This record gives sequence, C-alpha cells and structure tokens, in this order.
Amino acid sequence: MRPSTLSGRDRPRGTGILAPLSASLVRTERQLAADTRRDLGNMRASLRTLVLTLVVSAAMGVAAWAFLAALNLVTGAREQHAWLFCLLPVVGVATAWIYRNHGLRAARGNNLVIDSSVTGTPIRARMAALTFACSVATHLAGGSAGREGTAVQIGGTIASNVAERAGLAGRERQDLMLAGISAAFGGVFGTPLAGTFFGMEMCTIGKLNYGAGLYCLIAAFTGDAVARALGTEHAFNVIRAVPALEPATVALVAAAAVGFGLVARLFSLAIRAVKCFYGTRFTNYLVAALVGSLVLLGTYAAFGLFRYGGLSEWLVSAGFAGTASWADAALKLVMTALTLGAGFQGGEVTPLFGIGAALGGWLGTVTGLEPSFMAALGMAGVFGAALNVPITTVMLALDMFGGQGAPFFVITAFVSYLVAGHRGVYPAQRIVTPKRRSLAAEEGETVEDVLKQRAEK
Repeated sequence: MRPSTLSGRDRPRGTGILAPLSASLVRTERQLAADTRRDLGNMRASLRTLVLTLVVSAAMGVAAWAFLAALNLVTGAREQHAWLFCLLPVVGVATAWIYRNHGLRAARGNNLVIDSSVTGTPIRARMAALTFACSVATHLAGGSAGREGTAVQIGGTIASNVAERAGLAGRERQDLMLAGISAAFGGVFGTPLAGTFFGMEMCTIGKLNYGAGLYCLIAAFTGDAVARALGTEHAFNVIRAVPALEPATVALVAAAAVGFGLVARLFSLAIRAVKCFYGTRFTNYLVAALVGSLVLLGTYAAFGLFRYGGLSEWLVSAGFAGTASWADAALKLVMTALTLGAGFQGGEVTPLFGIGAALGGWLGTVTGLEPSFMAALGMAGVFGAALNVPITTVMLALDMFGGQGAPFFVITAFVSYLVAGHRGVYPAQRIVTPKRRSLAAEEGETVEDVLKQRAEK
C-alpha cells in the first residue's frame, strides 16, 4: 500500500478519546498564532505612536519655554511702562482682523482642539503662530488673560500636523492629539500629573480616555522636562498647615466647594455674556473689537484696576498670605470676562487660579481655617469646576501642594464639579456621563448645544 499523501490539515488528528484533545490543541495553536500576529501589529502601531508622542511633546516643551519666556519679557515691560495699556485698542482690533481674515477656524481656540481630537478635523499650522503672537500681544497691552489656552492650542496644532504627515487616523490620531494637550499643560504649568489627566479628560464630561493614558503620561512628563531643561522655572505656594479630617472641617470645606462651583459658573457665564453682547450689538466685527477694547481700557483707567491686568499672579500670593479679599476675586473675574469676551487671545486657567486663591484665602480668614489651605482649595476648585476636569483637579493639587491635604482636594474637586453643572469655558466638550440624574437628557450633547437649548426655552 502506498504511503498516505494527505496534507497536514486533512490528516486525522487522532482516534477515540484522543480526537477531541487533538482538535482542541489545534484550535489553541491557531488562536495563539492569531493573537501573536495581532499583538505584534498592535506593538508596531503603539511604538509608532509612542515615537511621535515623544516628538510632539519635545516640540511642545520648546514652545512652552519660548512662550513663558515671552510672557515674562512683556509682563516686565508692561509693569515698568504703564502706557502700554494704551495699546489695548490696537491689539484688540488687530487680533480681530487677523483671525477673521487669516485665522480660518482658529478663532474657536481650544474648542477647535477638542473638535479635532474627537472628529479628526485637521488644524492648520498657522493656528500655533497666531495664538502665540496674539496672546503675547494681549499680555503686553495688559489684557487680563492666562496662558493655558495658548499652550493647548499650540500643542494641538503640533500634534495635528505631525499626525497628518505621519498618516495617522482614527484612534492613533486621537491618542496623539490628547498627548499634545497633556504636553502643553504639563510644560506650561510644571504639573505633569495634572497634565497627564488633563489630556485624558479635557474633551469630555464624565469620561477619562484610558486608552490614551500611557501617551498622555509620557507627553506630560516629557513636555515638562524639556521646558525645565531649557530654563523654565515654576514656583508653587506652600500650605502652611492642613487641618485634621474632622466633621466640622469637612463641612466647611464642602460648603466652600459649593461656592467655588458657583463662581466657576459665574466665570463662564460672564465671558459668554460679554461675547454675546458685542456680537449682537455690533454688525461690524472691527467696531465690536474696538468698542470692547475701549471698554476694557476705560474700566482699567476709571477704577484704577491696572494691577488686575495680565496674569495677576500676585493674587495667588495674596490669597495664600490671607491678605486678599472677595473683591479681588470679583474684580479679576470682571476684567477677565471683559478681556476674553472682547476677543483677546489667552487662556482662562491662570485667572481662575487667581480668582480661586483670592476667594479661598478670604474664606480662610472668615472661617478661621488656615488661609493658605483654603487658598489652595480655591485654586483647585474654581479651576476644575470651570473646566469640568475633577480628576485633573486632584492631580493638580497633588502636583502643587503635595499629598497631605489629599482628602480635602478630592472633596473640593467633586463637589465644585457637580455644582458647576453642564457649563464651562469649553463649549465643545461632549457630555458622556451627565453630572446628575436630573441632567440625563443632555447625555451625548455638547455643552454649547445644551446652552442653546436652554436659551430657547
């Protein structure tokens, strides 16, 4: 009899009781081979995204250093030459003209970065240059703005353009975009833990993008390390004493967190109200920009509020020292709303820090709690509630003040987050998990859509 010519696939695997075992081994072997091929493919894709993350975060670290150095330069010049406030109308009109005629969709700012991260919409390279130049000009002229918005826009622009050139799409592109956001936050504020979670949390309400976690972690620490290596320095205030975790203290902190959440709501409402006022009262955008700039300059001059211009970082120090008042927080809020509402470029986070620290420090003097402790809670609480990022808020407090007050950081972060409701400074945020059951109908909407629906009722 001739030898069998059956192939390995057709050859009997066994007989009797061995046949099922043999078939099971074959299926397991094939599954392991398929898993190995899939894992190798995932590793190649992950390695490519990791390499691009390092490129983006290193570039963002350089940009953060350059931006912060420019801000220090123009802030010093403005503090020595108060007449530079007179440039507000020039800067306001120029910013409006540049963004209308050459900015494409860059006027959406951080909302464009969110849309790009979620939908894959590309961001043109000019956005980074425009926001850098116009934000520096805002601070030179004394506009009350911050720096986070500019940094995130630069990080998003770098990530979008690198992703486009590398041919990334879908999940890989989104991971790189979120990493760019993390690198921006970590590099500009010197808070890599907060930067990590900010990238994972910024685009949505009620959801962390864990899939991008590793890239955001590497990006935040790399962006911060590069910025520091180039000479960027960050100084954080110190909590002099943290009270014991007792019921009375917890109740006071929770009550303060309610106040921080309400202030965050007022902050975002004020900016939208100013924007809406100018947008509806003036059909010519240049006239609107000019009037907004003159109102801002007139308010500074009429009430002697020049020290509330720019970053106003003195507010944080005053809050920690217990020498700030609720009026300082209110005035900074008003000046920031008049600045950003008039169309000036800049961010919201640094003003939120000043508002929160001043309010918290004042509450500390009123309640008898350590002012520096309450100022730290105010910084974190107002920031997190306005941006809808509770986990980032906890990490920010840990980055800045250490872990001794961690329980109070958590209480403040989540209470203020819930009180703020579905509002915030980023209208493009997607509501994935509503904050309360009464808001369940708003699931899947953007903050902007929700606000429009409420306005129509």
